[in-house]
This record gives sequence, structure tokens and C-alpha cells, in this order.
Amino acid sequence: MYPDRVVSGMRPTGAMHLGHYHGALKSWITMQSEQPCLFFVADWHALTTHYDDPSIIVKSSWDMIVDWLAAGIDPSQATIFIQSRVPEHAELHLLLSMATPLGWLERVPTYKDQIENLANRDLSTYGFLGYPLLQAADVLIYRASEVPVGEDQVPHIEMMREIARRFNHLYGKEKGFEEKALDAVKKLGSKRAKLYMELRTGYQQDGHDEALEQARAMLNDAGSLSNIDRERLFGYLEGSRKLILVEPQVKLSTSSRLPGLDGRKMSKSYANAIGLREDPETVTKKIRTMPTDPARVRRTDPGDPRKCPVWQLHEVYTSEAVKDWVVKGCTSAGIGCIECKQPVIDEVLAEQQPMHERAQQYLDDPSLVRAIVADGCDVARKLAQETMRDVREAMGLDYT
Repeated sequence: MYPDRVVSGMRPTGAMHLGHYHGALKSWITMQSEQPCLFFVADWHALTTHYDDPSIIVKSSWDMIVDWLAAGIDPSQATIFIQSRVPEHAELHLLLSMATPLGWLERVPTYKDQIENLANRDLSTYGFLGYPLLQAADVLIYRASEVPVGEDQVPHIEMMREIARRFNHLYGKEKGFEEKALDAVKKLGSKRAKLYMELRTGYQQDGHDEALEQARAMLNDAGSLSNIDRERLFGYLEGSRKLILVEPQVKLSTSSRLPGLDGRKMSKSYANAIGLREDPETVTKKIRTMPTDPARVRRTDPGDPRKCPVWQLHEVYTSEAVKDWVVKGCTSAGIGCIECKQPVIDEVLAEQQPMHERAQQYLDDPSLVRAIVADGCDVARKLAQETMRDVREAMGLDYT
């Protein structure tokens, strides 16, 4: 089995805002201390919708990495890199495209949704149709065990799993596999070898899942096995062949979805966002001028927090005591809208202060960011090259 590993990326299409922080980055920060994580700038993905004007991509990429570092992504814990600096992504994408049915790409729900939502752009390109396949290559090339996503991205992960399964079915037919697997069984020693075969029979013939789990645990503890022999025994145990690409699991994001200043989803395109590193004066002005419950025309009119965009920010930022104060004060007209907004302003500014402090060293010395990315690209490329070596060998393209 390959080690647990998390892979995720973001497209550099503009300044990051607090919606990105609450929707994804907070989860990334938690995960980086729990298991190996690779976080990448998906600059090739930005071309799927901005191919006609790529001029903003490089600057946006560097700005986004500073935002990640400011938010708390730690390069000593996580690998940070840029997609296009690891060309193996493109090679795997190309090879996967040879065997991926066209219908799989056309049925991805977000494909039709984005065609409708981005009607002002010409998206009749293979790059746009094939972006879920590039997305699959981004993950499969690192043999990721988990991919953190929101509910809307689950179909993409399911497609990645199907692509990996199809690839393994087509190309995971190692010559002499059964003979090699039986030779590997002998390396377990007579006692363990007998138990392994009993557990294999218990799983394959009788369908006992506990036999599968027990055998897996035994193989993981068998320090005398090489990685390739262990992999063969996992495949022989489960009735499959050689595992080349790993089927990643969905890791649903537990972060909050932060609403925008008008109550809709926070988005730069809606002009309702608060930048991750926006200056305090602008943040204060934006929140103070937020729309509120239309029923509160005058200070003395009672309101309903459920009809007010500011309340949605209270639900994310303020304590239960403050929320109780808001509900009582708003419904009785005991407080005005400016008073209601101040605790949100205070909490947002407090959240952003350490981000400004962490970002400053990278703004003062941009070479620090480039060094982090260079190191991350080296780490990512080494892992990607290992996978591509196995992919080429499986497909008969190794020319050795």
C-alpha cells in the first residue's frame, strides 16, 4: 500500500478573500499537521477559462502563495508547488486521455453548469472539456489517498476513481503476476504464509471483510517484504492485479462557507468579497456599509436578523452571547445596525491581523517565496517521476 497523502490545489484567477480561507484554507492548515500534504497552484487550470488573457496568471500565482503562507500554510509541514513546474502532470493527462471515454467528460455536472454560468466566454475547447481529466492527473500522479473538497466537487473525485480503476484494469497486468505473488508469499515465512492463504480464501470465497482487514494488517507489519512484493500480495489478496494508480477517497471539507457582503456566496465576480489581506480601513468601511434588513428603515424600526446579511457573518464570527445580544437588540430596535456590525468588524480584523504579520516577511523579501516553491517543486517532481516511471512501464513505453 502507498502512504497516506493529501493533494489539493487552487486556480490563480485573482486575489484571495476570506471565503477562500473559511472554505478551504482552514481545513488545509489542520490537515498539514496530521499527514503529508501537497498544495499546488493550478496555473494550467486557470487557462481553461482564461486562455485568451493569461497575463494575470503568474502575478496571481505568486500573490496566492503569499496568501497561503499568510493564512498559516507552513512550508516545513506541507509541500507547496506550481502545477506547470511539474511537467509530469501534463504527460499523465495525455496518457489518461487516450483511454478515457468522451462520455465521462461530458457527464461531469460542473461542465454544463459552467457553460451556462460563463456564457460570455468561449468554452468550446478541449482544455475546458478535459479539465476534470487534468484534475485527475493532478491527484493520481501523487497516488493521493484523500482529496479535500466540497459537496459540489464529489463527482470529480468519483471520476478520478473510475479513471484510476480503468487504468489499472487495462494496464495492471504484470507478466507472470501469479507466480511472482506466490514467490512473495513464501517470503512471509511458513506460519505467516499459511495464515495469508487462509485469510485470502476467507475473503475471496466467503466474502469475510474481517479476513481482508486482518491480512492487510499482517502485510503492513511484514518488514521483510520489499514494496513491490507487498504490493503484489495486496493485489493477490483482493483478486486484482498490480496497483499502479491509487483510487483517492473524498475528504469532505468541514470548513464554514462564508457569505459575501450582500448575503450571496463570497466571490470577486459579485464584488462582495473581503480580501484576505485587505487593509483595516477598507474592511471596516465595507462591513459598515453592508445592506441590512430592509424593514429597518429608521433606527426605531424593529428588524429580523434572519433577513439580514450581517447576521450571516455573526453566525461565523461572533460568540453565542453576542448573537443573543444581536437578536434581542435587533427585534426590539434596542440597537442600531451600526452597533450590530461592530462586533463583526472587530472579529474580522482580529482574524486578519496575524495574516498581515505573516505576509510581511514575504512581501519584504520575495526570494523567500521563490525558494519555498523551488523546494516544493523538487519534492513534487520526484514523487511524480516515480509514478510516471511505473505508468510508462505498465503501458510498455519504458523502452528499456
